[in-house]
Amino acid sequence: MTIQGIIFANIYDSSLGELTNKRTIASLPYGGRYRQIDFTLSNMSNANIRRIGIISRYNYQSLMAHIGSGEEWDLELQDGGLEYLTPFSLSATSGYRGKMEALHAAMSYLEKGSDDSYVVLSDAGVLCNMDLNKVVEAHIASGKDMTIIAKKGIANGKKQLDLAIKLDENGEIEDMAVDYAASEEYDASMAMFIIQKKLLIEHVEYLVARNCYRFERDLILPLWQQKKLSVNVYEFDGVALFVESTEEYYKANLALLDKDVRDGLFRDRPIYTKVRDRVPSYYGENTHIENCVVADGCLLEGTAKHSVLFRQVVLGAGSDVSDCLIMNDSVVGENSELKCVILDKNVTVRPGSKLIGTPQNPIIIKRGETV
Repeated sequence: MTIQGIIFANIYDSSLGELTNKRTIASLPYGGRYRQIDFTLSNMSNANIRRIGIISRYNYQSLMAHIGSGEEWDLELQDGGLEYLTPFSLSATSGYRGKMEALHAAMSYLEKGSDDSYVVLSDAGVLCNMDLNKVVEAHIASGKDMTIIAKKGIANGKKQLDLAIKLDENGEIEDMAVDYAASEEYDASMAMFIIQKKLLIEHVEYLVARNCYRFERDLILPLWQQKKLSVNVYEFDGVALFVESTEEYYKANLALLDKDVRDGLFRDRPIYTKVRDRVPSYYGENTHIENCVVADGCLLEGTAKHSVLFRQVVLGAGSDVSDCLIMNDSVVGENSELKCVILDKNVTVRPGSKLIGTPQNPIIIKRGETV
């Protein structure tokens, strides 16, 4: 049995506004030193999945610069372990309207290898540390055509879910809905699926020829309703952070300040990322840092509370930062006050500035800006 992976890099880009103007959601910085795709790549690498295709429609330069040859994940390009499936490389003339069109464009990649292998499909919008070997074993044991990895406790009647699933007392699917603000009794799909490759190719080719392009709405839901696709649900019981909006991205980063979340994301299996060694962070005589994640290479002479400081951040003397995300190489000038702010890379905040947002609507300063 062989397993290959497909990662969709651009899902939810439009929901994160300025943060994804020049990058994919997969390449969004996270937690001081990571990118969001690190979690998906590491989950696959830890499960010994050695053939992975990354489908990206646009703005993939930052993603490719981060992943490079895939060496950190043991997925070297020259060995055929990692492939970038961009419109240019696939000779596509336009962007994809949905996952199914993207898969159809990448059909030549999918068709490589054994017909009886399995495919793990995943977005990069859910951060988790998952043992995919257990999921694959559960999928095979179920005897079903597809397994959907899902999470309890996400549905709340307000958050619109791409795919909501209600299980009966025997763990079988009772109801399924797409683009639906489901109640708490529903599980939320983590946008991670396992299916036999031959079956996936058959369904994608048939449906795309009939102008269907959305994976959940046009493939999973109708085929399950018509009893043409048997579906198993694997309920993931670990930490899973959904990042499908600016507010969720902001909260997912600050969630790292909770020890239980940190343990759930990093304790059981390694999460790999591109290595960028820096000198240790410098803490000045009057620096006060309280409940923060601080990366290396920072120069800190001010105050920071309940914040995430990425690599080579500078806090000037007298500055006061709270509930903020400060990305790489940003400078907060002396005597500045920031609360509920996201500074993208290489931002400069002039001395004496005051920026105050809210947890629901954090202020975002674009990459390279001076304010």
